[in-house]
Amino acid sequence: MSKIQNAFKNGKAFIPFITCGDPDLETTAAVVRSAVENGADLIELGIPFSDPTAEGPVIQEANIRALSGGVNTEKIFGLVRELRKDITVPIVFMTYANVVFSYDPEKFISICSEIGIDGLVLPDIPFEERDDFLPLCRKYGVDLISFIAPTSKDRIAMIAKEAEGFLYVVSSLGVTGTRSEITTDLESIMKIIRENTDIPCAIGFGISTPEQAKKMADISDGAIVGSAIIKLLAQYGKEAPCHVGQYVNSMKSALS
Repeated sequence: MSKIQNAFKNGKAFIPFITCGDPDLETTAAVVRSAVENGADLIELGIPFSDPTAEGPVIQEANIRALSGGVNTEKIFGLVRELRKDITVPIVFMTYANVVFSYDPEKFISICSEIGIDGLVLPDIPFEERDDFLPLCRKYGVDLISFIAPTSKDRIAMIAKEAEGFLYVVSSLGVTGTRSEITTDLESIMKIIRENTDIPCAIGFGISTPEQAKKMADISDGAIVGSAIIKLLAQYGKEAPCHVGQYVNSMKSALS
């Protein structure tokens, strides 16, 4: 069984997204540890990219700050090696195809396996084009995480049947960012998913409050939150870890 599914063993999973190197890698490490101490079940680490097409302005700006600080893939691998000395929850990378291609896909994915990365999220790779990465991910035991979006429609069943690790269900059209209300008919999407797979599903994009997280987790297996956490990092900088920890605690408590 995928190690990622361990994140969903103890009730609804809370999954924070953190951009590596915003404002620096030392703070990223402290934020991850604070999040785990406060109930995070799985960590999604963003590898910064100059053109993060799935991201709204909050995470775009985090990417710019991280890249301006000199963060690169090699340094992020070192961060994960350090984290794995004491962090045991599953960790996945979220990045873009160019980052993997420019590093060399086999080298990138083999190092992911070596350092303890459990999954890879590539939002700019359509399901039909994942064969550029899937054989390598399977070779090295790294789950390639699939997306299901409101626009997936007739493809939902097909994507669900082939899913690995967990399914990332996109709550809303558009890019990441906090939303005052999520109006997508997610119940219908989840019904089709449940008919085609028993892989855990977590909903992301737009979730920022405990009430939203609970609503999403009530119909799925967990909630993913990024922009609300990145806002805390933008506001507090190196002092952010304790604030992120408090936020994660409130979100995990809502799911419980």
